[in-house]
Amino acid sequence: MSSTDAVVTGGASWGTALRSLLDRRVLAMFFLGFSAGIPLLLIFSSLSLWLREAGVDRGAVTFFSWAALGYSFKFVWAPLVDHVPWPFLTRWLGRRRAWLLVAQLAIVTAILLMAAIDPAQGGASLTSMALAAVLLGFSAATQDIVIDAYRIEAAESRLQALMSATYIAGYRVGMVVAGAGALFLAAALGTTAEHYVYDAWRWTYVAMAGTMGVGILTTLLIPEPAGTRATGRRHGAWDYVRLLLVFAGGASAFVGAFFLSGDTFAAWRSVAGEGPLIGFVVEALHFLLAILAAGLTGWLLVRLRLVDPDMASELWVAPVLDFFDRYGVRTALLLLALIGLYRISDVVLGVIANVFYQDLGFTKTQIATAVKTFGVIVSIAGGLLGGLMAARFGVMRILMLGAILSAATNLVFVWLAWAGSDAAILYLAVGADNLAAGLASAAFVAFLSSLTSVSFTAVQYAIFSSLMTLLPKVLGGYSGTMVEAIGYPRFFILTTLIGLPVLLLVWLAGRLLPPGQGTMT
Repeated sequence: MSSTDAVVTGGASWGTALRSLLDRRVLAMFFLGFSAGIPLLLIFSSLSLWLREAGVDRGAVTFFSWAALGYSFKFVWAPLVDHVPWPFLTRWLGRRRAWLLVAQLAIVTAILLMAAIDPAQGGASLTSMALAAVLLGFSAATQDIVIDAYRIEAAESRLQALMSATYIAGYRVGMVVAGAGALFLAAALGTTAEHYVYDAWRWTYVAMAGTMGVGILTTLLIPEPAGTRATGRRHGAWDYVRLLLVFAGGASAFVGAFFLSGDTFAAWRSVAGEGPLIGFVVEALHFLLAILAAGLTGWLLVRLRLVDPDMASELWVAPVLDFFDRYGVRTALLLLALIGLYRISDVVLGVIANVFYQDLGFTKTQIATAVKTFGVIVSIAGGLLGGLMAARFGVMRILMLGAILSAATNLVFVWLAWAGSDAAILYLAVGADNLAAGLASAAFVAFLSSLTSVSFTAVQYAIFSSLMTLLPKVLGGYSGTMVEAIGYPRFFILTTLIGLPVLLLVWLAGRLLPPGQGTMT
């Protein structure tokens, strides 16, 4: 059956919902969310500024963003998190906490490795920095897998929306610490764009590694979810070693195929032209080739019986079949469409939002204050409000409300585009956008949690969370091209319109889901 009996159908009083915020499981998710929010910006914005100050060219800086690919493909190794035990740790802490502690220690190790490298030296140092960043991305994605599984298994359905809300709040705070906090600290230690100081960045990253102590301490204090401590070992130690070798073989094939074919696809792109559609098709083929190489390698290794075929099927095929068996093909496909499209309005707009603010004439300080301070506070408030409202009125109702607000608030950006550099309307747009995003996210995470099976928690949620940003991020990559073609006002109207089909999908999901699970009535 589902990991939660149903999507929360509401009915709790406001008092009960508010008291539930003090439940230790709900509070624990804030600190785990903080731990999850630390690594991402240490790969993206903070690292990018460090590399630029160190004199690394822009092409190499953007290449480092590939280190975060683990977030998009975490479903590939999520089965290992569900099944593979850690010697000694699993018996001591339980299945979820053992994996969580290992992932957090790996994150700390990766951050400290980055701190020990001066990218200004170039050459081997830059390669080492890239490898450390990849380790950070992989470890952080693994931590996300475990936290998602833990959240779903640790509490009943009535608390899922609130746990989602506090997790998102903690995640936002963690991102502020690793983003603005890291930049302020580095600046205070004396490094600037004109005067690069390696020690400033080194101690900044050491401090960021120290903040992971919040997550580690939380992992040691929280209880293991009921029913996951004594999972038993259905396979021998050598079976798990061979399974890891198959995974490593497939991952190596993906990396090798992608990078070895890079020059060939770059040549094809230069011959075909630089149009956005052509570029998208070429890069899609490049990506699909790497996936095919990884899949074929894994299949061959299984065929060669490097790992038991039944074990491989149990880990990678069974979770998908379980989802379709529980919901039926029609409802399952509808749910996958809803998952893939729910965030399309705000993600596509969000990709170009900061560029839009700059084009209107707002300064970096004005943007940082509005987006990174005011916007984060409103987003946290929106997430908590969404969790409380979901507990009171039901997740599907708030899911619908979130979809409506996510699309409708984009129209405020049309007003801002017409008004120009108007600070009051800027704050209105940022506030409305973040409030809608926070509210919708809390309900959406609770909804996704309800769709998972307790037998495949980590795998199925990893698939859902990867799918929910895949298409929006791909489309978002072409937002600049769309703006150049149709202008900002029409672009924001377009992002509103592409959110309208989501309303139909939410309504249909409420109609097709089993009675009591997400009913709209």
